[in-house]
Amino acid sequence: MNRVSRYLLKHFSELFSSLFFILFFITSVVFFIKITALTAIIKMNFWELGTLYIYLLPKTLVYTLPITFFVALCITLFNLSKENETIVLFTLGYDPKKIAQLFLGLSALLSFILILDVLLLIPISKQLNSNFIEYKKAEAKFNIKANEFGQRFSDWLVYIEHSDNDRRYKGVTLYQAATQKDDEKLIVATNAIIDNEKGVLRLNLDQGKIFEFTKEGIQQVDFERMHINSQPKTIVGKLQSIIEYWNGVFTDHKRAYDLSFLLLISLFPLASTLAALSIGIVTYRYNKGGIYFEMFVAISFYLVLATLLSTWHPQSAPLVVFLIMFLSTYKIYQKRIRAMF
Repeated sequence: MNRVSRYLLKHFSELFSSLFFILFFITSVVFFIKITALTAIIKMNFWELGTLYIYLLPKTLVYTLPITFFVALCITLFNLSKENETIVLFTLGYDPKKIAQLFLGLSALLSFILILDVLLLIPISKQLNSNFIEYKKAEAKFNIKANEFGQRFSDWLVYIEHSDNDRRYKGVTLYQAATQKDDEKLIVATNAIIDNEKGVLRLNLDQGKIFEFTKEGIQQVDFERMHINSQPKTIVGKLQSIIEYWNGVFTDHKRAYDLSFLLLISLFPLASTLAALSIGIVTYRYNKGGIYFEMFVAISFYLVLATLLSTWHPQSAPLVVFLIMFLSTYKIYQKRIRAMF
């Protein structure tokens, strides 16, 4: 690597790190607000909020790194143009093609890493995030308080005399009204504890009696230990393998859209590198303030195209959008940079 390449990379890396920190912080705040909104439904402590945030990190990186790379490259080259350093380089015979090759290589590496993130890390983190939320929802469904009437566990009305923070109960009474299939039942137990096994709640009763009221009379059964399960509507699912997860793109349109859109976001650094060079390398005397509008147009054009084609035909959208962006920016690069410098 020659001195010019090291010089360009130094300026780029400094700006990239600063912009990434700012954009990552803003994106993290947005995701964290979404996470904290769940506390209105389920109770979570600080560590559990942190766990959910970690599960969202792979997706956060996919959204922040491509935009940061593009903006940092545009501004880096524009700042060099502002100081007339790029003009000096080209005057001394430095080929702008070398700059393009340098940053195309970096963008290709970044896009490759992001694609691995999309294909490998995001499916796992998304399933872990979903399972964790369902686990907490199932846990929140059973929050019985002492000396309160009208509380339910599955089909049973529950009354308890005493409870502690570890969900240990004393003086437990359960009542089930008669149905077409079952007779009226009453259960009295000395102690009880609640277990949550992968989202399935189990009430473990100790030292109690079961009373069943039939037409013939009352039947009594004493027990040492008894288990009552409550099956939630949504069960914490088993983690799918990477292949099983992405096989769903052939049957699930939403999953196909997610894959298409995330792949396009991952390819954005490579697709937009020539656009960044065309925007950032300017003759400052004639172009002093158009860079930010052009960056906004380039990003908006790509995202709108990615959204529309991913919705219409997600299977072909990554290739089509990438080629449209890359080829159109290549023509602009040829006209603005190669023809002038």
